[in-house]
Amino acid sequence: MKKFIRYILFGLLALISLAYLTRKQTAQRVLRLSKMRYRVIITRNIAIPTPDGVSLMADHYAPRADGDFPTVFIRTPYGRNHLNSNFGWYLEFIGKRFAERGYHVLIQDVRGRFESGGEFSPYFSERADAAATITWLESQSWFNGVIGMWSGSYLGIVQWAIAPHHPAIRAIVPAITSSDLYPILYPDGAFDLGLAMRWMAVFHQLDKLRGKPLIYSATFWQEVERKTQKAFDHLPIRDDDIAIFDKPVDYYRLWLDNADPTTPTWDEMRQMNNLSALDTPVHLIGGWYDFFLRGTLADYHRLREAGKNPYLTIGGGHHFSTIASMIELTEGLRWFDAHLKGDKSAIRQKPVRLYVMGIRQWRDYDQFPPANTRPTPFYLHQGGELSADAPRHETPDNYMYDPQHPTPYIGGTQFHLWNAGKRDNRRIEQRDDVLVYTTAPLSAPLEVIGYVRLQLYVYTDVPCADFYGRLCDVHPDGRSYNICDGLMRLSKKAVAPQPDGTYCIEVDMWATAHHFKAGHRLRLQIASAAHPRWSRNLCVDAPFLTCTEHQPAHQQIFHDADHPSALILPMVG
Repeated sequence: MKKFIRYILFGLLALISLAYLTRKQTAQRVLRLSKMRYRVIITRNIAIPTPDGVSLMADHYAPRADGDFPTVFIRTPYGRNHLNSNFGWYLEFIGKRFAERGYHVLIQDVRGRFESGGEFSPYFSERADAAATITWLESQSWFNGVIGMWSGSYLGIVQWAIAPHHPAIRAIVPAITSSDLYPILYPDGAFDLGLAMRWMAVFHQLDKLRGKPLIYSATFWQEVERKTQKAFDHLPIRDDDIAIFDKPVDYYRLWLDNADPTTPTWDEMRQMNNLSALDTPVHLIGGWYDFFLRGTLADYHRLREAGKNPYLTIGGGHHFSTIASMIELTEGLRWFDAHLKGDKSAIRQKPVRLYVMGIRQWRDYDQFPPANTRPTPFYLHQGGELSADAPRHETPDNYMYDPQHPTPYIGGTQFHLWNAGKRDNRRIEQRDDVLVYTTAPLSAPLEVIGYVRLQLYVYTDVPCADFYGRLCDVHPDGRSYNICDGLMRLSKKAVAPQPDGTYCIEVDMWATAHHFKAGHRLRLQIASAAHPRWSRNLCVDAPFLTCTEHQPAHQQIFHDADHPSALILPMVG
């Protein structure tokens, strides 16, 4: 038995050794990267000075060769290498892949994170610190004056901070990110409590695990969830940081104190991220289930309106699965080869590439949304029916929403490692506080690409209430998978009623590209919460920051000739 175990262990060691020795070739083949051309030299722990005396730490990955190589500049709050962060291995992997293909790569910890000095205050020091680093780059003998910036999420936000303001930046690839953070933190006017709490908990865990072996990361997200769950039930929201971290978090308080999108804080960010002044080629990358999707698409439209020609690639994943797919790396290499090295053959002909879900197919278009779509209404009917026929004489549907037990959010666009993206919704659809409207089985395939909207005629007996809609694809066996969703926060002070006392509202259900197969059914869910993706509405006329009172809401959804509530889909063809 002991000899058998020794053989097994020897075999495992041999497999691990083989995988390590062939890792570069494996990555090249699996990720469809261009051929590796250079060995890599790594210089670690470079201290880069800033005008205020703070040192920012960076690592330099370089091709082991003489030559005129562009620089890929990456700035991160999550740890620049495996030595200082349990998640730094990812950027280390990326740095080597770029350097092997003829790029200098500078990966830097942002201010106040890991080995960089100063205090971390999300976003507001990123422009100045990036500019200081570029000044340092300009003094290096190996720097050829050409920079590309790459990566996603916060690593994409830092690109928007500096790209419009420095001529050395010749191309950027901001992925799963946005130049405007307000609609990300306050989607549809409701605070994204799940994103705020989990993001802070991620930093807490990263700091807690510093210097510990990688094996400790196995329970990383379980610890994030354990830490944040009690905050989702806690009131008031303003003190949720204290509830889970035992002390105030300055930037969390800043977000809450600026719930109004017109405050100087957000204006400063928008002025800094002046997309109309940007002459740098931009390739935007997103995912249909990413919480940054709306911001990614808004940046695409703003650039187009400014006369630019951005490229746009949207995959079928959520925030973390998009990172794991390495689409940023493959598309980034092609983008940089084209715009930093002049190899225009590296990029595709059409600027928009979309992953069409339901049929698992990539397609290229001239623009988003594609020109061949038309808004098509599917009307709500009593008995839970959804059809292209306009309603006539029907009675409204009713449900009660209780803020003490808000409808939970599953799958979708939340900031979550495993509970985001496409999920079976049947358990949610059985709740008493969820209405469901479903079509008959489709006799032919139906394709939807673009922005989905929900027009509702509603009544509520409370001063303010949320109305949430979700589109699902129901398979022949009954599985109901979420496609896209959105929420509208209704305040009776802000929205005028119809003459009969009802309210006509529109819910922006974000965008999608989905192919519904013949035999499948379309389904619409309606609820008054999607907590904590959108922080629950307490249904009282009081500031949400400090409010602890709440009351149930009795909701009515109207669907008749005078109140034609409808799901409006961008149908292809």
